[in-house]
Amino acid sequence: MVQGAKEELERGDAVQASEKLYKAVEECSKVLACLHDIEECKRAREEGEWWTRLLAKAARRLSSILGSQLIIDAWSQGFDLHVHGFHEHGLSKEDVEISLPVVKKLVEYTAEQLEKEIKRAHEKEA
Repeated sequence: MVQGAKEELERGDAVQASEKLYKAVEECSKVLACLHDIEECKRAREEGEWWTRLLAKAARRLSSILGSQLIIDAWSQGFDLHVHGFHEHGLSKEDVEISLPVVKKLVEYTAEQLEKEIKRAHEKEA
């Protein structure tokens, strides 16, 4: 999704780039919430869906649990992109580009966490 956002920005489409970056943050937040088995993941499973307030709570809880501002910072920027960039068409290409590094960092962090969990699962099986 980050690469797709970069391509949209190259075409000058800040609106679609905003939404792609938001979706990257949203999906990372869901993955991390479920990897850490926090209450928000359990609730989303029970109700069969996520909504933005639940995602925001998950980002805050994860930042607290992990002792890192990365998740809450990425969520804040992602939600801003979703509202002001996608829905309101209010962000320029340059505005959207500012959020690329933090979203990319969250995607990389999430991939690392997922890889560690897969490795732990394989070690348990062995």
